[in-house]
Order: sequence, then structure tokens, then C-alpha cells
Amino acid sequence: MSKVALLGTGAMGFRVAQNLLSANHQVFVYNRTADKAIPLLDKGAVWAATPKEAAESADIVISMVTDDDASRAIWLDPEKGAAMGLSKDAIVIESSTLTVDWTKELAGNIESRGIAFLDAPVIGSRPQADAGKLIYVVGGSIETLTLAQDVLYAAGAAAIHVGPIGQGMAMKLAVNALFGIQVAALAEILGMLNKQGIDPAKAMECLGDMPVMSPAAKGVGNLMLMNNHAPMFPINLVEKDFRYITQTAQTVAAATPASNAIHGIYLEAIAKGYGKDNITGVAQLFI
Repeated sequence: MSKVALLGTGAMGFRVAQNLLSANHQVFVYNRTADKAIPLLDKGAVWAATPKEAAESADIVISMVTDDDASRAIWLDPEKGAAMGLSKDAIVIESSTLTVDWTKELAGNIESRGIAFLDAPVIGSRPQADAGKLIYVVGGSIETLTLAQDVLYAAGAAAIHVGPIGQGMAMKLAVNALFGIQVAALAEILGMLNKQGIDPAKAMECLGDMPVMSPAAKGVGNLMLMNNHAPMFPINLVEKDFRYITQTAQTVAAATPASNAIHGIYLEAIAKGYGKDNITGVAQLFI
């Protein structure tokens, strides 16, 4: 059993904390909005008033927050930040989806304190998190990953070591971009076929039988047919991830014309009021 601090109990962090509790780890939780953590306290988690307080009690400290700004605040606030409470033997795991530049900057700060760091964002959405089937893509040393794997496997089905610090985050952004490109393209195609007079269900049946259709896109297409846009991966976050991958690409002079174009589609969806919808909600642009 490990003592684990979970910073951020939003949609994903909440589920990871639940799985850690189910695996009999001692879990300390912090969230900016305290009432979101109450069900976890009922299951045995311990509330921490600040990220620093959560970290002081933990062997492993995991963050799952929205963006770079939230990550910076939760780790490096000079009075309340988790970095101020870390013990020398702790392991920091950043599981948010962030820019590579900020991930490396944060890692440098943590490692300068003599503390091990992994970037280990997760692949999967709420159903995979509920089932403990998330996939971690990990940057950092294999030795640190080995020390942390019991905690990672409490919520995940796999932990794939990608390379040095920052490369786990780069891989996560790439996965999300590839998925987002497929979803927007499928929405566009289904809209075009519908205006050609082809029934959308028939179009999905046909496309779904083709080798070009990925399982993930097939699942999304079926949600589009049902007009089911209940948030699992909200468009607001999709847009953020496209913004981050284009920013990250610029730092290594990598061209991302497809990602840039698709980013514009998700920005349009937000402008039209679909930002809180699931990624499937982009289909509403093409009806």
C-alpha cells in the first residue's frame, strides 16, 4: 500500500482516486472545488486543504488538472503549492495533458529538489477510467516508472514508457490530435453524405465495414447517429489540446497543417456554443 496524493478530482482524477482506494492505497485528495471530493471522502480518502498539505503526507503525488496554468498553480504556488510539501523520497507524476515545454520546466523544478518526476498522461475517457483500463504514456526514467507502477496499474491497464521526460506528454498530444482529426473528418463526411440523400445510419454501416475506419472513429460515429453529445471529452478540452500540440510542434519546427486546420473547426464549434458538448458535438457544424 502506498500513500498517494491526488491533486484534481475532476472527471478523470475522481475516477483515478476511486481506483486507488479500491486497490487499498491510502489516498489524500485536493481539489479547488472541495465539494467535488466529498464522495471520495465517504469512501475513505483524506481531504487536504491545500496541494502542499496533500503532498506532505504522500509517497507519490499525482496531478490531473486542466491545463498549464492550473498545473503551475497547483505545484508551484509559493505558499500552497505541492512542490513545497514534497518529501525527498517522493515521486511526482504529472498526469494532466499539458505542453511539453511546461512539462519539462516543471520537471526541472521538481528534480532540482532531488525528487523523481514522471510525465504520465492517460489515454482513455471516463468509461476506461471507471474500468481501470486507462493507458499511461510515460516520460522519465524506467527506474522511476518501476517504483511507481503499482500505483499506475491501480487505475491503468498499461504503462508504456516512451522516452525521457516530456515524451510521454508529446505522445499524449499526438494521440489526441489523431483522434480529433478523425472525429472532425467523420463528422464532415457524414454531413456531406446526408446532404447527398444517403441515410446516416446506412452511411455509418458502410463506412464501418471499411478497413479505413478505426474502432474509435466507429464508436464516435455511432454516438453522432444518436445525437449523443454527453461530455466525455468536451470540445473545450479538445480545442485546448490542439492548441497545445501546435505550440509544441512550433518549438521543434514541425509542420502541422492538418492539426492547424482541424483546430479551426473546434474553435468554430466553441464559437457556436458547443464547447461543453462531447467531441461528437462537432457534427452539429455539418448538419
